[in-house]
Amino acid sequence: MRFVIIGGGRVGSRVARVLREEGHDVTIVELDEDRIERCRANGFEVVAGDGSHEDVLVDAGIDDADALGALTSDLNVNFAACMIGKHHGCRTVMRIDEEYREEIYQKYAEEVDEIVYPERLGAILAKNALLGGSIRAIADIAQNLQVVLLTVGEDSPMRGYTLSEVALPGQSHLLAFGKEGEPMGVPLPDDSLELGDRVAVLADFSALGEVRQLIVGDDVAYVTGGA
Repeated sequence: MRFVIIGGGRVGSRVARVLREEGHDVTIVELDEDRIERCRANGFEVVAGDGSHEDVLVDAGIDDADALGALTSDLNVNFAACMIGKHHGCRTVMRIDEEYREEIYQKYAEEVDEIVYPERLGAILAKNALLGGSIRAIADIAQNLQVVLLTVGEDSPMRGYTLSEVALPGQSHLLAFGKEGEPMGVPLPDDSLELGDRVAVLADFSALGEVRQLIVGDDVAYVTGGA
Protein backbone atom coordinates (compact mmCIF):
# COMPACT_ATOMS: atom_id res chain seq x y z
CA MET A 1 0.00 0.00 0.00
CA ARG A 2 1.01 3.61 -0.49
CA PHE A 3 0.87 6.25 2.25
CA VAL A 4 1.46 9.97 2.47
CA ILE A 5 2.54 11.20 5.90
CA ILE A 6 2.27 14.89 6.71
CA GLY A 7 4.96 15.80 9.20
CA GLY A 8 8.43 14.37 9.64
CA GLY A 9 8.68 15.01 13.36
CA ARG A 10 8.68 12.52 16.20
CA VAL A 11 5.23 11.05 15.52
CA GLY A 12 5.26 11.18 11.72
CA SER A 13 8.74 9.71 11.30
CA ARG A 14 8.00 6.83 13.66
CA VAL A 15 4.78 5.96 11.86
CA ALA A 16 6.57 6.18 8.52
CA ARG A 17 9.32 3.87 9.76
CA VAL A 18 6.83 1.25 10.95
CA LEU A 19 4.94 1.37 7.65
CA ARG A 20 8.16 1.01 5.67
CA GLU A 21 9.30 -1.93 7.81
CA GLU A 22 6.03 -3.66 6.92
CA GLY A 23 6.76 -3.25 3.22
CA HIS A 24 4.62 -0.23 2.37
CA ASP A 25 5.57 2.76 0.21
CA VAL A 26 5.76 5.98 2.23
CA THR A 27 6.22 9.60 1.22
CA ILE A 28 6.73 12.24 3.90
CA VAL A 29 5.68 15.87 3.46
CA GLU A 30 7.70 18.25 5.62
CA LEU A 31 8.41 21.99 5.70
CA ASP A 32 11.29 22.18 8.19
CA GLU A 33 14.71 21.86 6.52
CA ASP A 34 16.37 20.01 9.41
CA ARG A 35 13.60 17.42 9.50
CA ILE A 36 13.71 17.07 5.73
CA GLU A 37 17.44 16.30 5.86
CA ARG A 38 16.95 13.85 8.72
CA CYS A 39 14.13 11.98 6.98
CA ARG A 40 16.08 11.78 3.72
CA ALA A 41 19.14 10.56 5.60
CA ASN A 42 16.94 7.76 6.94
CA GLY A 43 16.04 6.75 3.40
CA PHE A 44 12.58 8.28 3.07
CA GLU A 45 11.16 9.98 0.02
CA VAL A 46 10.39 13.53 1.16
CA VAL A 47 8.44 16.30 -0.55
CA ALA A 48 9.41 19.71 0.82
CA GLY A 49 6.45 21.97 1.40
CA ASP A 50 3.36 22.83 3.41
CA GLY A 51 1.11 19.80 3.81
CA SER A 52 -1.98 21.99 3.88
CA HIS A 53 -1.46 22.98 0.21
CA GLU A 54 -3.03 20.81 -2.46
CA ASP A 55 -0.21 21.26 -5.00
CA VAL A 56 2.29 19.94 -2.46
CA LEU A 57 0.16 16.88 -1.75
CA VAL A 58 -0.27 16.24 -5.46
CA ASP A 59 3.52 16.30 -5.79
CA ALA A 60 3.64 13.75 -2.95
CA GLY A 61 1.42 11.39 -4.93
CA ILE A 62 -1.87 11.87 -3.14
CA ASP A 63 -3.78 10.66 -6.22
CA ASP A 64 -2.15 7.24 -5.96
CA ALA A 65 -2.13 6.98 -2.16
CA ASP A 66 -4.33 4.62 -0.18
CA ALA A 67 -4.27 6.78 2.94
CA LEU A 68 -3.00 10.07 4.31
CA GLY A 69 -1.78 10.57 7.86
CA ALA A 70 -1.80 14.21 8.95
CA LEU A 71 0.53 13.91 11.93
CA THR A 72 2.00 17.37 12.52
CA SER A 73 1.57 19.26 15.79
CA ASP A 74 -0.53 21.90 13.96
CA LEU A 75 -4.24 21.04 14.03
CA ASN A 76 -5.07 23.46 11.21
CA VAL A 77 -2.47 21.94 8.88
CA ASN A 78 -3.67 18.44 9.76
CA PHE A 79 -7.31 19.25 9.10
CA ALA A 80 -6.60 21.00 5.78
CA ALA A 81 -4.45 18.07 4.64
CA CYS A 82 -7.20 15.60 5.54
CA MET A 83 -9.81 17.57 3.61
CA ILE A 84 -7.57 17.54 0.56
CA GLY A 85 -6.96 13.84 1.07
CA LYS A 86 -10.69 13.12 1.24
CA HIS A 87 -11.18 15.06 -1.99
CA HIS A 88 -8.59 12.81 -3.65
CA GLY A 89 -10.20 9.62 -2.34
CA CYS A 90 -7.79 8.79 0.50
CA ARG A 91 -8.50 7.36 3.91
CA THR A 92 -7.59 10.15 6.34
CA VAL A 93 -6.14 10.01 9.83
CA MET A 94 -5.71 13.25 11.76
CA ARG A 95 -3.57 13.90 14.82
CA ILE A 96 -4.89 15.98 17.68
CA ASP A 97 -2.11 17.14 19.97
CA GLU A 98 -1.98 17.26 23.76
CA GLU A 99 -4.42 20.16 23.84
CA TYR A 100 -7.12 17.57 23.20
CA ARG A 101 -10.59 18.65 24.26
CA GLU A 102 -13.85 16.86 23.74
CA GLU A 103 -15.34 19.76 21.76
CA ILE A 104 -12.40 19.65 19.32
CA TYR A 105 -12.89 15.93 18.83
CA GLN A 106 -16.60 16.38 18.18
CA LYS A 107 -15.91 19.21 15.72
CA TYR A 108 -13.59 17.20 13.52
CA ALA A 109 -14.54 13.55 14.09
CA GLU A 110 -17.17 13.39 11.34
CA GLU A 111 -14.89 15.03 8.77
CA VAL A 112 -12.06 12.48 8.85
CA ASP A 113 -11.88 8.70 8.99
CA GLU A 114 -10.01 8.56 12.29
CA ILE A 115 -8.55 10.86 14.93
CA VAL A 116 -5.49 9.96 16.97
CA TYR A 117 -3.91 11.73 19.94
CA PRO A 118 -0.49 10.16 20.55
CA GLU A 119 0.04 11.72 23.97
CA ARG A 120 -3.08 10.00 25.31
CA LEU A 121 -2.12 6.73 23.64
CA GLY A 122 1.30 7.02 25.24
CA ALA A 123 -0.37 7.53 28.60
CA ILE A 124 -2.42 4.37 28.06
CA LEU A 125 0.74 2.36 27.42
CA ALA A 126 2.35 3.75 30.57
CA LYS A 127 -0.79 2.99 32.55
CA ASN A 128 -0.78 -0.59 31.29
CA ALA A 129 2.81 -1.04 32.43
CA LEU A 130 1.85 0.16 35.89
CA LEU A 131 -1.28 -1.98 36.11
CA GLY A 132 0.34 -5.28 35.21
CA GLY A 133 -1.26 -8.18 33.38
CA SER A 134 -4.72 -8.48 34.91
CA ILE A 135 -6.18 -5.22 33.57
CA ARG A 136 -5.22 -3.38 30.42
CA ALA A 137 -6.54 -0.13 28.96
CA ILE A 138 -7.35 -0.53 25.27
CA ALA A 139 -8.62 2.90 24.26
CA ASP A 140 -9.90 6.22 25.54
CA ILE A 141 -13.26 6.78 23.85
CA ALA A 142 -13.88 10.20 25.37
CA GLN A 143 -12.67 12.23 28.31
CA ASN A 144 -14.73 10.10 30.69
CA LEU A 145 -14.99 6.76 28.88
CA GLN A 146 -12.43 4.00 28.44
CA VAL A 147 -12.39 0.47 27.05
CA VAL A 148 -10.47 -1.91 29.31
CA LEU A 149 -9.52 -5.56 29.00
CA LEU A 150 -9.73 -7.43 32.30
CA THR A 151 -8.56 -10.91 33.22
CA VAL A 152 -10.58 -12.83 35.80
CA GLY A 153 -8.45 -13.30 38.91
CA GLU A 154 -8.51 -15.79 41.76
CA ASP A 155 -10.20 -13.27 44.04
CA SER A 156 -12.93 -12.29 41.57
CA PRO A 157 -16.36 -12.39 43.25
CA MET A 158 -17.84 -13.21 39.83
CA ARG A 159 -15.90 -16.47 39.29
CA GLY A 160 -18.35 -19.23 38.40
CA TYR A 161 -21.14 -16.80 37.52
CA THR A 162 -22.57 -16.53 34.02
CA LEU A 163 -22.30 -13.27 32.11
CA SER A 164 -26.03 -12.75 32.48
CA GLU A 165 -25.51 -12.69 36.25
CA VAL A 166 -22.77 -10.05 36.18
CA ALA A 167 -24.23 -6.67 37.12
CA LEU A 168 -21.76 -3.99 36.04
CA PRO A 169 -21.94 -0.59 37.74
CA GLY A 170 -23.27 2.61 36.23
CA GLN A 171 -23.16 2.91 32.47
CA SER A 172 -20.61 0.10 32.03
CA HIS A 173 -21.15 -2.35 29.18
CA LEU A 174 -19.63 -5.73 28.38
CA LEU A 175 -18.27 -5.62 24.82
CA ALA A 176 -16.46 -8.93 24.33
CA PHE A 177 -15.56 -12.15 26.12
CA GLY A 178 -12.89 -14.80 25.68
CA LYS A 179 -12.08 -18.01 27.51
CA GLU A 180 -8.47 -18.40 28.61
CA GLY A 181 -6.30 -19.12 25.58
CA GLU A 182 -9.13 -18.56 23.10
CA PRO A 183 -9.98 -15.58 20.84
CA MET A 184 -12.32 -12.84 22.06
CA GLY A 185 -15.85 -12.95 20.72
CA VAL A 186 -19.43 -11.88 21.26
CA PRO A 187 -20.40 -12.31 24.93
CA LEU A 188 -23.18 -14.87 25.40
CA PRO A 189 -25.46 -14.84 28.47
CA ASP A 190 -24.62 -18.46 29.40
CA ASP A 191 -20.84 -18.01 29.25
CA SER A 192 -19.34 -18.47 32.70
CA LEU A 193 -16.44 -16.49 34.16
CA GLU A 194 -13.52 -18.67 35.15
CA LEU A 195 -9.94 -17.96 36.20
CA GLY A 196 -7.96 -16.52 33.27
CA ASP A 197 -10.98 -15.59 31.16
CA ARG A 198 -10.97 -12.10 29.63
CA VAL A 199 -13.67 -9.48 29.22
CA ALA A 200 -13.62 -6.15 27.40
CA VAL A 201 -15.68 -3.50 29.16
CA LEU A 202 -16.67 0.05 28.24
CA ALA A 203 -16.90 2.06 31.46
CA ASP A 204 -16.87 5.53 32.89
CA PHE A 205 -13.59 6.37 34.63
CA SER A 206 -15.45 6.75 37.91
CA ALA A 207 -16.68 3.14 37.70
CA LEU A 208 -13.41 1.46 36.66
CA GLY A 209 -12.39 0.67 40.22
CA GLU A 210 -15.65 -1.13 40.93
CA VAL A 211 -15.51 -2.96 37.57
CA ARG A 212 -11.99 -4.11 38.40
CA GLN A 213 -13.08 -5.38 41.80
CA LEU A 214 -15.91 -7.41 40.25
CA ILE A 215 -13.90 -9.03 37.48
CA VAL A 216 -10.28 -9.13 38.66
CA GLY A 217 -10.69 -9.17 42.41
CA ASP A 218 -8.65 -7.41 45.07
CA ASP A 219 -5.19 -8.63 44.08
CA VAL A 220 -4.27 -5.44 42.19
CA ALA A 221 -4.87 -1.78 42.85
CA TYR A 222 -6.31 0.38 40.12
CA VAL A 223 -6.20 4.15 40.09
CA THR A 224 -9.11 5.63 38.18
CA GLY A 225 -8.85 8.75 36.11
CA GLY A 226 -8.21 9.84 32.53
CA ALA A 227 -5.11 9.02 30.56
